[in-house]
Amino acid sequence: MPLATAVPHVRPLDVAADLLALLNDSTTEPRADTQLEALTLAVSADLPVLLWGEPGIGKTAALDQLAAALELPLTTVIASVHEPSDFSGLPVVGDDPAEQGVPMAPPDWAVRLVRAGEGLLFLDELSTAPPAVQAALLRVVLERRVGALTLPPGVRIVAAANPRSSAADGWELSPPLANRFVHLQWSYDHEVVVRGLGGTWPKAVLPKLAPGKLPEAVAFARRAVCELLAARPGLVHRLPKNEARRGGAWPSPRSWEMTLRLVAFATAADASREVLSMLVRGAVGDGPGLELLAGLDRMDLPDPEVLLANPAAAVLPERGDLRQTVLDGVVEAVRKRPEQSRWDAAWSLLVQALETGAPDLVVVPASTLAALRREDWRVPAAIERLAGAVSLSQRADRLAGARR
Repeated sequence: MPLATAVPHVRPLDVAADLLALLNDSTTEPRADTQLEALTLAVSADLPVLLWGEPGIGKTAALDQLAAALELPLTTVIASVHEPSDFSGLPVVGDDPAEQGVPMAPPDWAVRLVRAGEGLLFLDELSTAPPAVQAALLRVVLERRVGALTLPPGVRIVAAANPRSSAADGWELSPPLANRFVHLQWSYDHEVVVRGLGGTWPKAVLPKLAPGKLPEAVAFARRAVCELLAARPGLVHRLPKNEARRGGAWPSPRSWEMTLRLVAFATAADASREVLSMLVRGAVGDGPGLELLAGLDRMDLPDPEVLLANPAAAVLPERGDLRQTVLDGVVEAVRKRPEQSRWDAAWSLLVQALETGAPDLVVVPASTLAALRREDWRVPAAIERLAGAVSLSQRADRLAGARR
């Protein structure tokens, strides 16, 4: 009689593990991500970053992806479940406290980071940490000290917080702590979520710094920030009056120093305007940040004298507001040094602007330039090409005024 074959015993959780493995099986595809690019640049600049977003939208997942991309071990610390002594250190009494003092023993996660020499420290649930814990975190974020230990330069700090309206027992961040972070608003992409749940998650393309652009990037950033603050001294330090806004980004000498570093890194990485805007506004707030961005636009504008010297080779900005600024600058340059050749060159530039952009942009510069003509200056043929556009625009303005 044949022996019965033993049937292997299958535990219920073994089948469950197989199903979980199938659910976790997914692929990745390269995808540009402005949020992750801004986060990476700020982390590369060795600046503490605070991600603001509703619960469950993927802030922690973004940190996992960033740590993997940067090849750094990730250490997560839930700030709200720790005591102040977990960050400032616990006193350890030695043999002779009067002679040796009482050292402050650091927690185990800090010891691991120091031993590793590098890592990504993720301080989660920051907005639910009570004020005493936030005060203890000041030294960690700014001085990189935890008890008696100093975190090595290879450690980067990122925190996450939920808005007070959606945080359990949430607190507003204290102004000293908030002013030490670059604040990035974090949101989810609907298409990314749908494709990810279907089995294809994005693999972000991280920015790369161009070694040859480093000196130029530093000079550009210093000039941009210094020119703005020289013209607007009131922006150097402006503590918001509203308590909620004090817990976000606002301008101070410290945050302007952070901004300068961010502009340099974004320039060296040739980052997009959207990424640069996120970083700058995340450091000094929306108002000062937008003023700086407007100043950066003006820095990129061509010199009116260069345009007047060779109008045939001129390249005018495509954006209407920037083009208007350039044309106004050209006319102002002619007004300051009126010469027949410069006047003629300005008309050539206006003709180019008419042929390559909106006609209404040349109306005011053309009218102002015509008023600068001296009696002995001949009238260039270019004026005839502009006359139609100017008269048509003026007629349209009169009709619009009549209808009002």
